[in-house]
Amino acid sequence: MHSAADVPKHMRLTCNQHAKRMAEREKNMRNMEKALAAVAAVATLASLTACGGSDGGNDAKANAGDADKADLVFWGWDTGNTMKALIADFEKANPGITVKFNNTGTASDTQTALSNAVAAGKGAPDVVMLEDPTVTQFAVTGDLVDLTTYGADKLEDDFSAGPWSKLQYDGKPYALPIDSGPEVFFYNDAVLKKAGVDGSQIKTWDDYYEAAKKVKAIGAYMTNNSGSSMEYQPFTAQAWQAGAQPWKVDGENITIDMTKDSGMKKYIEFQQKLIDEDLVDTKIANWSDDWNRALNEGDIATLTIGAWMPVNLMNGAPDQAGNWRVAQLPQWNEGDEVSAEDGGSALAVVSQSKQQAAAYKFVEYLTHGAGAQTMADTGTFPSLKKILSSDSFTNPNTEANKKVNDYFGGQNVNEILSEAAQRKVSAFQYLPYNPYAQSTFGDQISKAYSEDITLEEAFVNYSKALTDHGNQQGYTVTSKD
Repeated sequence: MHSAADVPKHMRLTCNQHAKRMAEREKNMRNMEKALAAVAAVATLASLTACGGSDGGNDAKANAGDADKADLVFWGWDTGNTMKALIADFEKANPGITVKFNNTGTASDTQTALSNAVAAGKGAPDVVMLEDPTVTQFAVTGDLVDLTTYGADKLEDDFSAGPWSKLQYDGKPYALPIDSGPEVFFYNDAVLKKAGVDGSQIKTWDDYYEAAKKVKAIGAYMTNNSGSSMEYQPFTAQAWQAGAQPWKVDGENITIDMTKDSGMKKYIEFQQKLIDEDLVDTKIANWSDDWNRALNEGDIATLTIGAWMPVNLMNGAPDQAGNWRVAQLPQWNEGDEVSAEDGGSALAVVSQSKQQAAAYKFVEYLTHGAGAQTMADTGTFPSLKKILSSDSFTNPNTEANKKVNDYFGGQNVNEILSEAAQRKVSAFQYLPYNPYAQSTFGDQISKAYSEDITLEEAFVNYSKALTDHGNQQGYTVTSKD
């Protein structure tokens, strides 16, 4: 679950730390899966997927178990220390089911542990918590249960579009969202006013560009971007909002298109303009000490980042209390209301489980049932529309909301964030080797922000790295770049 105070930074750092280990484990796992699938194909003369841990329909029925009686094992992280109470509430409502929670550390640690259990063919939990971008990785290999088996597809309209979209593979949900991270626009009103800019009137990316020139004239920067791996998630969110599809995943077949896709061309052209005109601080990476210092001193005037950011700003830039504001993302076309997601986590049922019906009941309780409200009450940014629209979430007079709203100059922050979470999003996928995509992003893209090469050239190199790695893992990857 996201704790607004520390999870975004924590998740990104751990992805980098584990990327090399994950890459090797991916390779071993993929080779094992392909070999097993080939043997099975010969033995049964059936047409099987090359990487599946399950055939979907028959396995799901055989492994459903008793929906009302089970001893479940649940892996995940618990930064908010809320799991004990949540599980107790669930067990009280479902007296035939017990849940043993194993805190597997960070998001990356959890993913690594699941990869190891998948490769071993045993030892996996019944329910697992995953970061949204990693769900595809395990869905493609058949190691998560297609939740349409239990009617999860009928819940689509209950969740905000962004997090729901990220958890689909082949048009089916393989996890349910715990939280959401709609991308929004934070701005330092005092700095913008000094530059002669009304932040509330920045409605388009053209407006943003014009404001960036005025901010630079007073010795500050509109924002930062060093092209490091810390900027990977903002990249995917901003490219997503531009309508980009830098990669398309169809089972074993992947197409990479970093520079010819229309949305990517739009994104690259805009970012290159900021670099060329020195309108972005290219020396500072997100989540660094320099980043917090620059935010606290007013040297960075705006951020486009997830809705979980308010408490991070309060902690990292305390001297700017009362100056920051939040608004909807600038749009590519005036009048549009398009958003994207930056961060998020979800719960999935693992294919190795023999108690899938009870496991789904637990997943549904925490994400869609009474547990979802409990998590929202303890600081998780919700994904359920009914919570996002509720008085309890948007009421400016609650103790928690008052504290945040005071920092933001009296704005009703959650009301704005709620609107962002319910805006439309375009289709977007993540690669099934997302940890590698993040870790190598900085290796390739940072060279453009240091002006050694153009951003287009950097994305061509990034495309090659992603293509080569995917093919090494046993996928069939084609690059259009």
